[in-house]
Amino acid sequence: MTPIPPKKTAALKLAKQARGTLEKVISMIELDEYCPDVIQQADSVCGFMKSVKRELLAGHLDTCAQKKLMENKDQAIKELIKIYNLSN
Repeated sequence: MTPIPPKKTAALKLAKQARGTLEKVISMIELDEYCPDVIQQADSVCGFMKSVKRELLAGHLDTCAQKKLMENKDQAIKELIKIYNLSN
């Protein structure tokens, strides 16, 4: 098994933090806790996931995209545009 690249390792850590926070959100809803508190935790999950995307994109641009650009520039550009459109 190959080691996970540093950016993916960071993304994994953030995703696990998001999972933990999401589990807290679910628990808070089940316990009928105060809505603004639940919303704040839900926003935290969203923030973690934005950070996951940012880490993955940075890693992709640093490694995979660079390789793709040398192999097949047109396909690499289409892929980057797809990623950009999904992020907006």
